Amino acid sequence: MGSLSSRVLRHPGRARAQPEPASGAGGSARRPETGGDAPGPGFCYCPGSHKRKRNSGAFCYCNPDSETDEDEEEGDEQQRLLNTPRRKKLKSTSKYIYQTLFLNGENSDIKICALGEEWSLHKIYLCQSGYFSSMFSGSWKESSMNTIELEIPDQNIDIEALQVAFGSLYRDDVLIKPSRVIAILAAACMLQLDGLIQQCGETMKETINVKTVCGYYTSAGTYGLDSVKKKCLEWLLNNLMTHQNVELFKELSINVMKQLIGSSNLFVMQVEMDVYTALKKWMFLQLVPSWNGSLKQLLTETDVWFSKRKKEWLSSVYKQQWLAMLRAEQDSEVGPQEINKEELEGNSMRCGRKLAKDGEYCWRWTGFNFGFDLLVTYTNRYIIFKRNTLNQPCSGSVSLQPRRSIAFRLRLASFDSSGKLICSRTTGYQILTLEKDQEQVVMNLDSRLLIFPLYICCNFLYISPEKRTENSHHPENPEN
Repeated sequence: MGSLSSRVLRHPGRARAQPEPASGAGGSARRPETGGDAPGPGFCYCPGSHKRKRNSGAFCYCNPDSETDEDEEEGDEQQRLLNTPRRKKLKSTSKYIYQTLFLNGENSDIKICALGEEWSLHKIYLCQSGYFSSMFSGSWKESSMNTIELEIPDQNIDIEALQVAFGSLYRDDVLIKPSRVIAILAAACMLQLDGLIQQCGETMKETINVKTVCGYYTSAGTYGLDSVKKKCLEWLLNNLMTHQNVELFKELSINVMKQLIGSSNLFVMQVEMDVYTALKKWMFLQLVPSWNGSLKQLLTETDVWFSKRKKEWLSSVYKQQWLAMLRAEQDSEVGPQEINKEELEGNSMRCGRKLAKDGEYCWRWTGFNFGFDLLVTYTNRYIIFKRNTLNQPCSGSVSLQPRRSIAFRLRLASFDSSGKLICSRTTGYQILTLEKDQEQVVMNLDSRLLIFPLYICCNFLYISPEKRTENSHHPENPEN
């Protein structure tokens, strides 16, 4: 090799350094003895400094005024680049295992037969399943067999579901279609595949909608996914009344419908009477499941059908409410004085309203208000309750008590196109006491809730709990 030359900075009065000859074939540099030659290329031996390797040339890095800072930074950048890993997509081990061992069945040591299909598999992978792990580790006859015939007792399990379940033992991830999740969940539960069961549950919770909610609810109960069951019930409470659907009414079982209409969390649109109307539609579709028409036609068809089979099956309920209204007026009812959550959840009137867009709105929730004419206003992000006594005309009787109280809980919510809750807010249960024609702000909406359409639902209790209890004990005698 030719000689390597190094250069140093030239300063006034400083001697010029002589070129350093090459150190031989090895190319290594030696620290010079006292009075020896100048440092070799690539190193600095300035007094008081440690030996430092340079990346190029032979500039001195010990001088704070050195012009070689850029070279040092360039060297650091090169060093960083050399130590930064670069990703290159290679065929993963998981994909190789899935293709070679599962799909191709190479080196299989056991065959699994079910539903007329055969899989060439491997015991070491099957042992990830609690079902097969117990089978192979115990004193069962199958532990020494090379071919096992599986009995499939669950009608939800099909060949495709078994293919996905067995395949999940050979790969890191599984793609689950919502239309196939119940079948895959059934297979995963039979084979005791905890990871696949969990993934099915997450898929179900993410894809609850009007077409899947009833099937998911039933399957969650069958296979013990309580969190999924809870999510389905929440969806139904939010959407049964706000987004009524003929097919959904047909699918709802008696037990589920009983839970929904009995819940204080049911999101009611308009007034409590609309719960009765929805229940009437549902009953008609349960009794005449072959009916096929639109939601607009449903109520008319329902009324015609029931009018031909009219019975006084609601007379006792109407009578009880009428007697409660009379008692409230005669006894100078002032309303509930304390919050009884159990009483509120079991007996409160449920009312609702849909605001299609932002603006100013004012409405009444009419019904069994027991002399409390409540005006509700939405304006400038405020919801205001006003006790109307003398200022506005009212079709019913109005209490003239100086002060009246109500117990209430106000809830607001927005939903996406699938009925999934986007955001919500509640006041919790409260007691509100109002004088004649007095108004009160009950909620101030922040910008996060201004997603329209906006759904408002409120639970009201107008008379004291003991009054309602007396009414339920003596519905037949108006003089009590």
